[in-house]
Amino acid sequence: MGEELGSCVPTAAESRPYMVNGEFVVPEPRSDIAAPEKGGAFYLAAKRVFDICFSLAVCVILAIPVAVICVAIAIDSPGKPFFRQERIGLGGKKIRIFKLRTMVADAHISPEKYMTPEQLAIWRREQKLDDDPRITKIGRFLRNTSLDELPQFINVLTGDLSVIGPRPVTLEETYEFGNAREEFLSCKPGITGWWQVISRNDSTWADGSRQLIELFYVRHQSFSLDARVFVKTFKAMRKGR
Repeated sequence: MGEELGSCVPTAAESRPYMVNGEFVVPEPRSDIAAPEKGGAFYLAAKRVFDICFSLAVCVILAIPVAVICVAIAIDSPGKPFFRQERIGLGGKKIRIFKLRTMVADAHISPEKYMTPEQLAIWRREQKLDDDPRITKIGRFLRNTSLDELPQFINVLTGDLSVIGPRPVTLEETYEFGNAREEFLSCKPGITGWWQVISRNDSTWADGSRQLIELFYVRHQSFSLDARVFVKTFKAMRKGR
């Protein structure tokens, strides 16, 4: 499957026809691409067992390193080391995910204090921004290594997240999926996923490419696709991506 699977990822140019009057219109599933079949009940049950076992191991092994990181965050900038973000989970349920703070304490309360109007417009649409001025020194390191995501393993244990799945999104972002919104919400979000490991900085809501990539995972979630995401996640962390 290898390269064939990677080659089926849509480019921005290919995705534009799916944007109609600025709204995403989901394409029909394609049978001419090399992609795994979507897993069934056994896959979902096995995935939950893996989520619990893997997350418990991470929480135990990294408890002391996370405590050290919390001290470093507090020294670097005032404020609590942890914060919670409201996101939308499986079936449209509101969830609150844990993260290590990588920005100044009032980053989400007063973003206009730190951004230009152009940066603010991009951030409000995409919820990500290259060279975000609100990121602290220790925060940049945490993001480059994905260590800021570690507390989300608590959310995995509670069942709100999976280790692997679509990126947790805000309520407003769910409407970026247009007529595929319910399909997207049929899959539990994850700490890492297909979008994060193959095209995190190269796809956007505006051209439809991010929607296509996330929906690719939703339509083909399986043991083989999860294994590929799992391996690529560690490669991306090692390279600081």
